[in-house]
Amino acid sequence: MKKASIPLGIFAVLLVFLVKGLFHDPHLLPSPLMDKPVPDFVASILHQPTRKLTPKDMLGNVWLLNAWASWCVTCREEHTVLLEFAKSKTIPIVGLDYRDKEEDGKYLLMRFGNPYDVTVSDRDGKMGIDFGIYGVPESFLIDKAGIIRYKHVGPLTLEVLRNHILPMIHQLQK
Repeated sequence: MKKASIPLGIFAVLLVFLVKGLFHDPHLLPSPLMDKPVPDFVASILHQPTRKLTPKDMLGNVWLLNAWASWCVTCREEHTVLLEFAKSKTIPIVGLDYRDKEEDGKYLLMRFGNPYDVTVSDRDGKMGIDFGIYGVPESFLIDKAGIIRYKHVGPLTLEVLRNHILPMIHQLQK
């Protein structure tokens, strides 16, 4: 009787975790960097590799860091949303071309439009690792002092921009 209850107990515990997972929003992955300074980086600008971007260059601005790649299908879905958001010139958008060939990243931006004020290249993925990127697309909202205030995993949508990011931007710009 005891031997039969062990597998049943394990099954019950697994069932609890599975049911809990059904109600978990996958876009709300916790980040250990939340409310902490942006990781220090020196990144080459995609279209001008001899120029570099650092977090100090963005101080004084509320800005959005968007990690993407030319090989990422969901990044292409998000791209139209970013193009529309960029038209508003609400905040600078920094693109992070993650683990991608530079020529492929440049081609995608040339072909589909460039929503970014500046795009940096992260061919080896080190910058992405420092930011705790699980995969692309991911976006980070960063305040004027260089503190990460919001992380979104997955493609940005108009709904996410309207309901989460824009209200936070207005609050952070005060």
